[in-house]
Amino acid sequence: MSEGARNAVSTTARYDFDTVIDRRGTWCVQWDGVADRFGVDGLLPFTISDMDFETAPEVLAALRARLDHGVLGYTTWQQDDFLSAVAHWYGTRYGADLDTGRLVYGPSVLSQLSQLLQMWTSEGEGVVVHTPTYDGFRKAVLGLGRELRGVPLGDTEALERELARADAKVLVLCSPHNPTGRVWTEAELREMAELARRHGAAVISDEIHADFVHDGHVHVPYARIADAAGVGDGGVEAGVGDGGGPAGGRWAVITSASKSFNFPALTGSYGIIGDPADRAEYLRRMETAEGLASPAVLSLTAHIAAYREGAAWLDAVRAYVTGNLAMVAERLDAEFPELAWVPPQAGYLAWIDLRPLGVDEEALQRVLIEREKVAIMPGSVYGAPGFLRLNLGCPRSKAEAGVSALVRGLRTVRA
Repeated sequence: MSEGARNAVSTTARYDFDTVIDRRGTWCVQWDGVADRFGVDGLLPFTISDMDFETAPEVLAALRARLDHGVLGYTTWQQDDFLSAVAHWYGTRYGADLDTGRLVYGPSVLSQLSQLLQMWTSEGEGVVVHTPTYDGFRKAVLGLGRELRGVPLGDTEALERELARADAKVLVLCSPHNPTGRVWTEAELREMAELARRHGAAVISDEIHADFVHDGHVHVPYARIADAAGVGDGGVEAGVGDGGGPAGGRWAVITSASKSFNFPALTGSYGIIGDPADRAEYLRRMETAEGLASPAVLSLTAHIAAYREGAAWLDAVRAYVTGNLAMVAERLDAEFPELAWVPPQAGYLAWIDLRPLGVDEEALQRVLIEREKVAIMPGSVYGAPGFLRLNLGCPRSKAEAGVSALVRGLRTVRA
């Protein structure tokens, strides 16, 4: 094991991430639903982006206490316990002074995305995304009858060309980016904000992976970028105040604690919408047209506990995943140095470019499924054949089994 991996493991002593928890038979999409995507049951899965770890014990304790109360009636998210917990997280994690009056709520990040796209686009209009593209974005955009327009990651000229088209109405950011794990720099975000403003496109920034940024990189909330653009050229300020209306470009941030703290099945997400009129319209749609005035009480409970008490657990699980990523980098470098693979800047998803090996994606998938009995997401799911997305949010023993199966599979296909 490398020194980096050893150091990462040593920081997790307070929590147990090594114990394997059997998730089979719990209606788990990753484990019980593997046949739906791969056509074969019983595979060892490294697929959908949830983790095989228990959530933070502080979150579990809060959920048990709420259940012990015994009454699970209608509830509201517009109360100080939830709002102040979100503000606390933004303040302690990102140094941002969050105006909680700009917050909104929704059942999921993709639900919020869908609602905002319906507000800001019409059928047939263009929605710009970076490629490779999280498949949830593609389904949401195409499902609403909008046109999905991809631009290669980091290609500013292509981005401007797409935004300059008259019917390009929204730029959807994934920040940090899924599936690559790239963390956008402040300069990159400011450039994208300016391009969107110049061409009259709204920006929706999905920041659900923000809390999983690894050491050496910094997540910059898009709200901070938008506010700075709205007040002129004075630079990015620490505050996240009430600016950035239509005059400075429409924008929204959509996010949740569910990804970082591993409770997506509780549902629940929140957002920040820059313009008061857009905020009011969003809430009207959610509470009347969608009938979602009352959120899931256990989601609120989990968010509050995570943001108030879960920071140490999050830092520990992130360090543990860093060890998994370091182990994979070590194995791939030893077996296939031509890949020159380096861990992602954020998240627990290893995005691996296999093109230097010249392997056929379909052939590799057949070997992985039929011989190695593992399920790993092919890059074609995200519009990038020749890549692979390996979920490493799991105990070290499972991660080692996964990369060993991948190495054997690659050897077989190459032979």
